[in-house]
Amino acid sequence: MNLPYEWRVGWRYTRATRSARRNGFISFISGVSVLGIALGVAALIIVLSVMNGFQKEVRDRMLSVIAHVELLDTSGIGLQDWQGLAAEAKKHPAVVGAAPFVPAQALIARGEDMRGTLVRGILPAAEATVTPLAASMKDTFARLTPGSWGVVIGQEMARSLGVMAGDALTLVAPSGQVTPAGVVPRVKQVTVVGIFHAGHYEYDNGLVMMHIDDAARLFRTGGPSGVQLQLRDPQEARAVAEELGDRLHGVAVRDWTRTNRNWFDAVQVEKRMMFIILTLIVAVAAFNLVSTLVMTVTDKQADIAILRTLGASPRSIMGIFMVQGALSGVLGTLGGLGLGLLVACNIDVIVPFIEHLLGVHFLPGSIYLISKMPSDPQSGDVVPIAVISLLLSLLATLYPSWRASRVQPAEALRYE
Repeated sequence: MNLPYEWRVGWRYTRATRSARRNGFISFISGVSVLGIALGVAALIIVLSVMNGFQKEVRDRMLSVIAHVELLDTSGIGLQDWQGLAAEAKKHPAVVGAAPFVPAQALIARGEDMRGTLVRGILPAAEATVTPLAASMKDTFARLTPGSWGVVIGQEMARSLGVMAGDALTLVAPSGQVTPAGVVPRVKQVTVVGIFHAGHYEYDNGLVMMHIDDAARLFRTGGPSGVQLQLRDPQEARAVAEELGDRLHGVAVRDWTRTNRNWFDAVQVEKRMMFIILTLIVAVAAFNLVSTLVMTVTDKQADIAILRTLGASPRSIMGIFMVQGALSGVLGTLGGLGLGLLVACNIDVIVPFIEHLLGVHFLPGSIYLISKMPSDPQSGDVVPIAVISLLLSLLATLYPSWRASRVQPAEALRYE
């Protein structure tokens, strides 16, 4: 395959810049530029992969506990025919499961230790059709029977309260009974019949599940307060919720993306900002090529003059140095892609090693919701990173290449 001579000369200059002794400083600057591009690209891939993994891990653990769509009663007297509402909702082809529930807030206490908690009254058999957690713990949730006043709590809550299965807790409902002495909160002693571990700190530490009949009696809802729906694809939740909102009347429709909207919006904003900041690092490294090529053009003026006298056009001279700069950009980008993907795909091994070596823990579960560093490299991030790096590198070659094309042979050879 015969390449144009501009490519061959540009490649020769690239190798010469890295090997010639008298051009050691130029070689050093060129190497720094390539290394800077590689590190910038690698940092972009690693950071975005970790953010993707973090978002995916939290989302998956969240969706193991909550349903994709909730239909909530707006009358205040409970759903009198939740089966009919569920049947109507299941006519939508995206809905694969439905279950009634009673959501409420309460205080839970053991001794002098009292804290706020979310309470969810569930129908154990139906709950298994809408949340993976209930499906994987059918035997545990089967212990929730009407009138037994049993509860299933999260692992972190059990640890903080110091309770195990069989221990008693006290639930305090916020809306109390009116007596001559004033409003007295309703207090009920419940028994822990099971402990779940969802891997999501917010739910492991703040969710209590009990039978729907017991919850309806304690919070006086008159029956189920809503219906939970499981979809074939959770990413379709918002569209399905809008369609069900138009079709169903007398209920409020809420999907999981809106329930946790602030958190997911914050993650997206952080991801965009990190992309912009790290792209600037790649840009700085790419524009280091300008200084490298300017010095190379100055050093190669005699060569340029000889090529011009042999018939090379200014456009060909410009092409030679654009090839040289572009090759540096390609080498840096490919090196960064390799390094970034290597680290991103093995971060589950690298991070624990660093944590063990330094004796630190980077992700406390109480702050970051999860305790292990996740990673999810996506082509939708990697490809734009590579393209932007190559474009910045090519852009950085334009001025030095144009300057090389303006070299006059007579002036360049005057002192040779």
